[in-house]
Amino acid sequence: APPRAEKMAATTGRATAAGPAGYTALAVKFAERQRSPHCLLVKEHQVREGADTAHPPRRTLFVLNVPPYCGPDSLSRLFSRCGHVQSVDICDKPGPGEKKDKLTSKFFDHKIVKGFQVAYVVFRKPAGVQAAKALSQEGPLLISTESHPVKTGISKWIASYEASIVDPKELKAEVDAYMQDYDKKVAEEEAKAAKEEGVPDEEGWVKVTRKGRKPGLPRTEAANLRVLEKEKQKRARKELLNFYAWQHRESKREHIAQLRKKFEEDKQRIALMRAQRKFRPY
Repeated sequence: APPRAEKMAATTGRATAAGPAGYTALAVKFAERQRSPHCLLVKEHQVREGADTAHPPRRTLFVLNVPPYCGPDSLSRLFSRCGHVQSVDICDKPGPGEKKDKLTSKFFDHKIVKGFQVAYVVFRKPAGVQAAKALSQEGPLLISTESHPVKTGISKWIASYEASIVDPKELKAEVDAYMQDYDKKVAEEEAKAAKEEGVPDEEGWVKVTRKGRKPGLPRTEAANLRVLEKEKQKRARKELLNFYAWQHRESKREHIAQLRKKFEEDKQRIALMRAQRKFRPY
């Protein structure tokens, strides 16, 4: 669009032929045989200083309307002609990113994003963002080429299935590394708690740690069995004798039967005493 049209769109907020206000439309095609191109909407990513640490301003290109078949490698290859691409992050919706100290797990917390997405393309130099916006003057960009084909159909399903098969050795190595880091973190926390135990602060308060007078029970199978046995004995002692209604009725019947039996025995004893009684006036 001419500069005058871009200025009018910026002031009125209406869409131009190049795309909505503030965005530049880039035509892309999946392959050469595709007739209708697809439009990517791009603009410079602008946020407050320090608000988005993973996507620095002036060097990040914000991309909307990213199709599902366009992955990070495809975007990196598309925009590599504009300058060195440092990283490409594809998300399901816009949001602030944080720098990742470690690589994400290969087996756990793997989220699959479906449908159209958004992307953040980070260049090494700010000139890459302006060069990417200038690609709108060129023809449609190809995502799948002979040198870098994008898998579709059954070949894509086969690749997805092969990627889903877990290598036991790699999984064990990742779990062992995670457990080592966890044990190291727990040891550091325990050492710090032991160092601070019983030491008053500036105001004279003593910090109570989780290892107070009654330290936690060891998490072993034998200790768990002992705890379960004690709980079972405690419940058995507290269990009521006549908890159910039928138990209460049976106990009442037995009590009445015992009273009747005792009454009959008392009657027989009284009758026997009367029969043995004799009149002796002198």
